[in-house]
Amino acid sequence: MRRTKQAADNTRVDILNAAELLFLKKGVSHTSLEHIARQAGVTRGAVYWHFKNKAHLFNEMLNQVRLPAEQIAKHISECDPNNPITGLRNLCADALLMMGRDERKRRIFTILLRRCEFTDDLREAEERHETFINEFIALCEQLFSEPRVSARLHPSITPRTAALALHAMLLGLLSDWLRDPKLFQVELAGTMIDALLRGLLVDWQPNGDCLPR
Repeated sequence: MRRTKQAADNTRVDILNAAELLFLKKGVSHTSLEHIARQAGVTRGAVYWHFKNKAHLFNEMLNQVRLPAEQIAKHISECDPNNPITGLRNLCADALLMMGRDERKRRIFTILLRRCEFTDDLREAEERHETFINEFIALCEQLFSEPRVSARLHPSITPRTAALALHAMLLGLLSDWLRDPKLFQVELAGTMIDALLRGLLVDWQPNGDCLPR
């Protein structure tokens, strides 16, 4: 029985790996369960045994990694209350650095951002993605709204504007780097985020530190 369960688990992993490779190569909408079955070397019945449909398979693939906004939102409460923006900056830089080191994350985020058309059957995945983005923006706005931080914002910058600008830059850096990894070195992510923060805060002094990993 244990060997049978192990074989089933191995088949499930093979199907997920096949889907990941095909989604990356062909795009999600142009990949069928039949394509995935052939790539994995299994029958369509085996695919349906593990996954209800392509949307279920796609969501399970996403569950293998933590989205950048989700990763940052989870740890944002751990930022030093005496200097929360430094903690936030380090979390954002670290999310991009991890992308450069983790090949699986890189493939899955490329699929999510560049190979996926959010059709009706993928609405759940789209809603999950949007939920974490909105949570990230709200948490950033909360940090920028703290009196000791909001007093440092340039006069024309509101906490909401600062939060939206940081999110836009993080998403833009991530999307551009996935499009062309030679465009910039992810090790420079902190420096580029510092440039944005200097435009938001009147006294931003980057320390260049990154969180331990």
